[in-house]
Amino acid sequence: MRPEILYPLFAKTDSLPGVGARISDNLEKVAGARILDLLWHFPVDIIDRRAGPALKDILFDQVVTLELTVSDHDPTPLKSKKPYRVWCHDDTGTIGLIFFHPRRDYILNKLPEGEIRLISGKVEVYNRKLQMSHPDYILPVKQRAEIPEFEPVYPLTARLSGKVMARTVGDAIKRVSPLPEWLDQSLLDREGWPNWCDAIKSVHHPKSSKDVNLLSLARVRLAYDEIFANQLALEIMRRQSKKKKGRSLKASNVYLDQVLSNLPYELTGAQHRSIDVIKADLAEPFAMMRLLQGDVGSGKTIVALLAMLIAVENGAQAAILAPTEILARQHFISLSEMLVGTDVKVAILTGRDKGKSREGLLLDLALGKIDLLIGTHAIFQKDVVYHDLAMAVIDEQHRFGVEQRMHLSRKAKSGTGMDILAMTATPIPRTLTLTVYGDMDTSRLDEKPPGRIPIDTRVMSLDRINNIIDATRRAVVGGSRVYWVCPLIEESEVLDLAAAEERYRHLTHFFKERVGLVHGKMKAKQKDQVMKSFKEGTIDILVSTTVIEVGVHVPEATVMIIEHAERFGLSQLHQLRGRVGRGETKSSCLLLYGTLGKKAEARLKVMRETDDGFIIAEEDLKLRGAGEVLGTRQSGLPKFKVASLESHSHLIPMARDDARLVLEKDPTLTNERGRYLRILLYLFERDEGVKYLKSG
Repeated sequence: MRPEILYPLFAKTDSLPGVGARISDNLEKVAGARILDLLWHFPVDIIDRRAGPALKDILFDQVVTLELTVSDHDPTPLKSKKPYRVWCHDDTGTIGLIFFHPRRDYILNKLPEGEIRLISGKVEVYNRKLQMSHPDYILPVKQRAEIPEFEPVYPLTARLSGKVMARTVGDAIKRVSPLPEWLDQSLLDREGWPNWCDAIKSVHHPKSSKDVNLLSLARVRLAYDEIFANQLALEIMRRQSKKKKGRSLKASNVYLDQVLSNLPYELTGAQHRSIDVIKADLAEPFAMMRLLQGDVGSGKTIVALLAMLIAVENGAQAAILAPTEILARQHFISLSEMLVGTDVKVAILTGRDKGKSREGLLLDLALGKIDLLIGTHAIFQKDVVYHDLAMAVIDEQHRFGVEQRMHLSRKAKSGTGMDILAMTATPIPRTLTLTVYGDMDTSRLDEKPPGRIPIDTRVMSLDRINNIIDATRRAVVGGSRVYWVCPLIEESEVLDLAAAEERYRHLTHFFKERVGLVHGKMKAKQKDQVMKSFKEGTIDILVSTTVIEVGVHVPEATVMIIEHAERFGLSQLHQLRGRVGRGETKSSCLLLYGTLGKKAEARLKVMRETDDGFIIAEEDLKLRGAGEVLGTRQSGLPKFKVASLESHSHLIPMARDDARLVLEKDPTLTNERGRYLRILLYLFERDEGVKYLKSG
């Protein structure tokens, strides 16, 4: 149950004075339906109305509050499109007040000739004369107090004026009562932060442009509250999942040693460290929930295989869930190669498998004749029954929501939690890892396997397309295979496809049948056929949309050409570049641009200077923001109302440490500060944290 002290904040906006159905509908569009949503709807700018110069001293485009005498009205002739003018003056000059589509009686009433009025608004110059269109305030002098010296500027929607928004937010603030302090006093003293109630009031009553800045003390205090609530909820969930009964899977190393002795290379230190912590996790009697982050080519697949083999050594089954059929088949081929010489049975199941072959596979799976199953979401469908599934690997974790994870977990034997290893080849900045995957333990593969040759990355203008085609011809003659990725066009698959088809036709003119085309609209069989031809060398150039971004492994491909690279994010460019440089030959990546803005230029410069995916991810976060780094449709990214992950990322490690410390001392949040922290969780609607506490 939500604490009673928060009831007024969760009331609907139509409970505020003067807010009827129309205004509440418009408020809901831009902010939300509750009073709390208005409190989180912060101003983005400020209007300073303090200036009151004489008319002769006014600066162009200045916002002023003037005491003027109304001289005369210059009304609009009927049916004329000309504006209605009212002339006013002071001792130094004259100004025209301009009204379009006016109500004459209203203007005559507001601005009676010969009277003195306070007029506030922005002054412009037209035909060398001062004028003010539709003043913001027209009041008798005695009502000066009604014109604010500083006025907040809020994000608005159609049919909702700034005045109505400011008035409504002002009424919402009157419902705010002091809440008990959930932050540690020493932290407040050190940072100089106000209490919650004062912070809200300060943000909505700015006194200068500094007060609307994301890094003002009040904004940072409120951002910390939200980030802290998020970290607290994640830490509660992490502790609960650690308590979830699992089964202790101890490595006998029979299969592990066999596979490691087959490898033509030594594992990196990062791979050894990751395998050691996974072994320790699996040996515990609780379910593992670990995220394995690894840059392109850092060797996640072998770590995942060794983890799954521990389940197989214990007589159980393991599965690997991949987001696409191409990637599932890729895993099937590479894992089968690594398992040569063992008696481990591997199978693949995708949406393409139908009829008798599927029935036979499902029967073998239910009888325990299959040890490792690889596939797409087909592997957790209703009729897929495992003999004893103990562990699952989820590849490209960010492509799957919590729901799919739960579907897979239900396939475990009843009464036991499943061990889950989630993997991502998209390096995620540390701050986002804490925010999105804070309920998981994380491991990072931050070393490249020995012998990897750096990729030569160059940036060129698309104007030089003929030179680029000549260079491509030379590369193909020299035995190279080339990826040619076509531009990302406003996330439109249709437009992406049109661009790819056009480039395919153009290149076919030069290279005839040695060019292939792959895109997301193709049937899986066609896609596989083209990929097979590229892998085997029947075609030399593969024109593609971004479907080849993840998991495609063609060591013979040594050239990556990305058209309109300025339209891609850094992380995506890095993923695409990682498709080459997988063999023993030197590889190159050409980033072709059309027009370059400053941000795009900065992105391409980073690509030229580094191939460290984690550095690239941090830069991407700075340049594009969190939603873009993880993908705009990323299901895992929490919705922050106050905090900005770009501006407030420095608060995340601080909040994580604070959350862990709190729960070490008070795991059930029942002491005094713990009870106040429950209010914080409800305030920022992290109710799941409280629910987990209760269930624990």
